[in-house]
Amino acid sequence: MKRRLYEMADCIFCKIKDQEIPNYKVYEDDKVYAFLDMSQVTKGHTLIIPKKHVSDIFEYDDQLAMDLSTRIPKIARALRTAFPEMEGMNIINNNGEVAYQSVFHSHVHLIPRYGKEDDFSMHFGDHSEQCSQDEMTQTAQIIKAQVN
Repeated sequence: MKRRLYEMADCIFCKIKDQEIPNYKVYEDDKVYAFLDMSQVTKGHTLIIPKKHVSDIFEYDDQLAMDLSTRIPKIARALRTAFPEMEGMNIINNNGEVAYQSVFHSHVHLIPRYGKEDDFSMHFGDHSEQCSQDEMTQTAQIIKAQVN
């Protein structure tokens, strides 16, 4: 528990939502806080955080997941209205250092896309040839057995 309190006290996103660090707020209610990412990967790049400090998706309960997920479309629509030249949007949630999470207060990136040359990219490798139907069935069954 002591480690957890230290993480919250030292958390840059907690300090941002508490107005201890200057930021560019775009939305706030009693459950979530949204602000511009300082990197501005593309114009309007916004982060949405739960006000409750949780490190990653694995710490969410059902209510927190609902609170955050219901705000995402609202803010996405606001970005689309603000930037009508936007052609699409990436919505990204990284969990764990290996998944490129660098701030360990859960957050969702809304990255407006203005075209294929807007300096943002993602790569999904295709390893389908390495997986047999039996392996895919077994993997699905293993996961399915763990869903509560």
